[in-house]
Formats: sequence, structure tokens, C-alpha cells
Amino acid sequence: MSENGTKILVVDDASFMRTVLKDILKSNGLATEIIEAADGVEAVRQFITHRPDLITMDVNMPKADGLQALKGIMKVDHTARVIMVTSVEQKHIIQDAMKSGARDYIIKPFDKGSVGLVLNKALRAK
Repeated sequence: MSENGTKILVVDDASFMRTVLKDILKSNGLATEIIEAADGVEAVRQFITHRPDLITMDVNMPKADGLQALKGIMKVDHTARVIMVTSVEQKHIIQDAMKSGARDYIIKPFDKGSVGLVLNKALRAK
């Protein structure tokens, strides 16, 4: 984690989902700074600029999907902590994401408590 606290990048093309995830992060005291991106291209750009401690990455997005963005981020920093956010019917994509370096995943619609646990676990992992 950075000296000034925990920076988390929330990536989702739906502003509603970004808001839900930000609320979970805030209510669990997991982030001191939250950066947002609405597509995969912006996600990689924001990662390079801000170097967050953790990223939540939606799978289906315009310009570049979550898997493409994950691979782009891993090229920049193979130790990046990325949690994929997807729906149940996209489990095959999660397998690809885990092989590409994702640390874990969250299935939509999600339970706020379990999301907090997954994110907390990823932040504590070395």
C-alpha cells in the first residue's frame, strides 16, 4: 500500500456499478483514495498514472474489455492486484483472467459483505 493510504481503481462502464463499489469500499474503510475508469483503455491509463494498490475490473466494457485491460496492466506491472467483476454466465472469462494474473473475482449481482471480504483479502496478500 502507498504511504498516503490505500488507492483503489474502480473500473466499470456503468456509473451505477462504480458508485455501488465505491460505497462498499468506503463503508468497509478499504480506500483512502478512489480513482474511476469507464472503459478498459482508460483503466490502463489510470493505472499508469496513479499506480493503485487494488483494481476492481468489470469484464464487459467498451473500447477494451476487462480481460484486455487486465493484460495491459499486467504488462506494466505483473504484481498488480486486480479483482474481476463479472456475471455468472461469464465463468470461462474468469478462468482466462485468473491465468492472466487476476487475483480473484466478484460475481454480479453481489453481496456487499462478500465483496468487502474479497477486497480486504486481496489488499492483505503480498
